Amino acid sequence: MRKTPYVVAFFTVVLTLLFNIIAVLRTDWLVSKSHSEVLHTTVTTEYGLSRVCETIVTRLPTPDKEGKISYEDYNCRRFPSQAKDGCDKENSSFCATWTGAGYVDYLSLGFSAVAPVAFLFGMSTHCRRRRVWRALAGLTMLQCATGIIAFALITDSFHRDRYPGFNHVKPGNAYILSTISWVLSLLVTIGIAVTGLAAEKGHAWAAGRRAYWPIDG
Repeated sequence: MRKTPYVVAFFTVVLTLLFNIIAVLRTDWLVSKSHSEVLHTTVTTEYGLSRVCETIVTRLPTPDKEGKISYEDYNCRRFPSQAKDGCDKENSSFCATWTGAGYVDYLSLGFSAVAPVAFLFGMSTHCRRRRVWRALAGLTMLQCATGIIAFALITDSFHRDRYPGFNHVKPGNAYILSTISWVLSLLVTIGIAVTGLAAEKGHAWAAGRRAYWPIDG
C-alpha cells in the first residue's frame, strides 16, 4: 500500500485531535444570549460539557449621553449540578444524558490521541502498511462512532429543550469543532478502507509499484 494515503490520514487525524482538544476545553457547545433594552444589559450563557459560564454586560449611558459606562461580570460553575440544575429531581434524565455525552466525548478524545501514533507506526515500512490498515480503519471508526454518539446526545438535548435554559440556545464553536472532528474521522475511515481493499486487489494506484497479489494454496 502506498505511503501517501497514510501521510494524508496522519495529518488529518492530527487535525482531528486538535479540534477535539479545543472542543473539550471550550465551554461554548451551546450558547444562549438575551438582551434587555430597559436594563441596558446583555446576558450570554455558554454551556460546556462540564461547566456553564455566564457573562453579564451592562452599558449605561452617561449623564451627558455622550458615552457609556460599562460593567461586566463573568462566572462559571459546574454543570450539570445536582443542587442548581435539579439533577436529583425533574431534570435527572437530562443530567444523565449530558454527563454521558461528556464521558463519550472524552473517550473520543482518547481514540484521537492514539490515532496519530498508530498511523506513524503503521506507515513506517511497506510491510506494515500492507497489514495494519484494517486496525487503523477500525481505530478511526471507533473515534468517529464515539464522536457521533456525543453529538447525537447533545443535539437531542437542545432540540427537545430538555433543560429549561435551552429554550433559545444555538450551537457554539465547540459544537461545530466537534462535528468537524467526527466528520473528518469518518472520511479517514472510508479513505483507508477503500485504499486498503484496492491495494489487496492489486490496483497500482493503491498498492504502488510493489502491488501484491494473494498466493493461492
